[in-house]
Amino acid sequence: MLHQNDTQVIVEPSVSGVSWAAVAAGAVAACAVTLLLIAFGTGLGLSVVSPWSGSGISATSFKIGTGLYFVVMAMMSSAIGGYLAGRLRNKWIGVHTDEVYFRDTAHGFLAWAFASVLGAAVLATPATSMLGGVATGASQGAANSAAQASGPMDGYVDTLLRSNNPGQSPTPQNSSPNDSRAELVRLFATSFKSGSEMSAADRSYVSKVVAARTGLSEQDADKRVAEVTAQVKSDLDKARKATAQLAFWLAASLLIGAFSAALAATEGGGLRDGTWGRN
Repeated sequence: MLHQNDTQVIVEPSVSGVSWAAVAAGAVAACAVTLLLIAFGTGLGLSVVSPWSGSGISATSFKIGTGLYFVVMAMMSSAIGGYLAGRLRNKWIGVHTDEVYFRDTAHGFLAWAFASVLGAAVLATPATSMLGGVATGASQGAANSAAQASGPMDGYVDTLLRSNNPGQSPTPQNSSPNDSRAELVRLFATSFKSGSEMSAADRSYVSKVVAARTGLSEQDADKRVAEVTAQVKSDLDKARKATAQLAFWLAASLLIGAFSAALAATEGGGLRDGTWGRN
């Protein structure tokens, strides 16, 4: 018999509150499904979600449809990973129903978090794993191509220095065409890096170089410089707006993925214990 001063001792179950094996299994499954959906999106022509290095999504190519596809990928992969994390976890005996519900939700969230970190580390360069030894023979050529890749301002400088007579390309005296071109690239990159405009002195100098390189009159050269400068500013503005949209959709997909994983884990855990759907 228990006396009035006796205290009832509650023994906690010896089973851990977190089944890390189930969490890891769910995270790996979520990453695998994400990779599958990336490949599927590429097959549908959504090149902005291409896994291949040097191609795919960029600030200027991002569209709303791509953001919606990000959300769909996050929902499907996170739901599968969360469900597995809840269904494969250990069964807790002697734990209150509300505590079981909380632990299942936590398992789904942990599976999503693990998958997010794993995906950032692994899926950022899935082409390396996909190609394997097949890419070994082409690696040297790819490296050479990357070394010769143009910078972001080279296209604009090409437009500036385009001659009206392609067969004849006048150059300034005592000056190398490559030197003047490299100087213009550096000048454009420095001027527009911080979002500021080119100074009047720099613009006048660029107009003189363009006139000497292309054979245009100083007036036509100055007009071309003005057009290219306006195009650079317009493209930079579009890139900033697209970057903001990209950040928004990525954040939305992550939040929706976390919610989907937690919700699916509660269903998986309920089915594991045979309590799902009971009132």
